[in-house]
Amino acid sequence: MRSRQYGPDLTPPWKRTSGNHRPAPEVPAEPDLVVEEVTTGFCGAVVRCEKTAQGFTVTLEDRFGRHRVFPMEPRGFLLEGKAVTLVRPRAVAPPAPQAPRRTASGSVAVPGARARVARAGRIYVEGRHDAELVEKVWGDDLRIEGVVVEYLEGVDDLPAVVEAFGPTPEARLGVLVDHLVPGSKESRIADRVTGENVLVVGHPYIDVWEAVKPSALGIDAWPEVPRGQDWKTGVCRALGWPENTGAAWKRILGSVRDYTDLEPGLLGPVERLIDHVTVGGPTGP
Repeated sequence: MRSRQYGPDLTPPWKRTSGNHRPAPEVPAEPDLVVEEVTTGFCGAVVRCEKTAQGFTVTLEDRFGRHRVFPMEPRGFLLEGKAVTLVRPRAVAPPAPQAPRRTASGSVAVPGARARVARAGRIYVEGRHDAELVEKVWGDDLRIEGVVVEYLEGVDDLPAVVEAFGPTPEARLGVLVDHLVPGSKESRIADRVTGENVLVVGHPYIDVWEAVKPSALGIDAWPEVPRGQDWKTGVCRALGWPENTGAAWKRILGSVRDYTDLEPGLLGPVERLIDHVTVGGPTGP
């Protein structure tokens, strides 16, 4: 008598050994893997693997919810009709601890932190470009500290601004000035208003554009612009950019990713201003 399933040899395929000495593929007994045990025909999904005194066992659950435990023997199971050897799943290493995320200024980010109510103190900068650059790099820090940045459109009226603000120990004022060098008009104005509750600091650059590292823009250096010529327009002309300072600034600001794209001559003064304004002062209403 011949079996339609097995042909002249009535031994099931997974029991035959002659002419087939290759080991069955090893398959990790991952949870929910569906296999059939060869000697009983019990078919089910892997529930768990366990180590016993006799070796490793696997527990299968069939579609009726019944559990059976089987030894994990070589060629002991069928997977999609092919003999396999179940092996223990590899242990998954725990995820490596991640370094704390940093803000664009390099500070440790505070996940889920909400913006603080604005402090009574303020930081003033000369112009809109200065304010946008400070916001891009220090914005996260400023919101957590509750510091508002406003711009002056120049420093000529700074004494009147300071007088109207009325700085106090609870409402300190910080001012960032472009091209603050000894003997300049800006330095004389700064000397007039600087006090215990007013800190005026500056950077040595002609304009805040120059505080962005040339490498961030893919240029070797900021061009020299002849005296008497508008500096920003001269920069655009020298670099072969359209003489549109608004578009040029968007290009420059877009090249800044974080504090590493800024010169130290700007980083230090801004950090000093934030420290000055946030020491001891309560938040505003």
